[in-house]
Amino acid sequence: MRAALLKRQREFATESGAVIDGRDIGTVVFPDADLKLFVTASAAVRAVRRYQQLHGVETPVQAELDALEAEIEARDRKDAERPVSPLRKAADAVLVETDHLDAQAVLAHALSIVKARFAV
Repeated sequence: MRAALLKRQREFATESGAVIDGRDIGTVVFPDADLKLFVTASAAVRAVRRYQQLHGVETPVQAELDALEAEIEARDRKDAERPVSPLRKAADAVLVETDHLDAQAVLAHALSIVKARFAV
């Protein structure tokens, strides 16, 4: 299944050009990409964001927030330790830490990296 998916991902991007997101995109699927961004945030911040996405409220219930954070940490650990396509930052990827950025600021920062790299 993984080999078939890998083939399809590569075909899709080659056929249409694409910005692709995933935990092994820069290291396995497109290791020779012209630009790789490793976008991340702490588990705590991701838990708050996920809670707000799921519940649509600003103030989370602490017990639920703690459970979400534990789930996120467990998934990260599992993905980082898996033998096939582990989660890791590619050596040539640009780190984009989003803990203190909202979605618009992340986009602006990513676009500034693209413009600097490609002199757009």
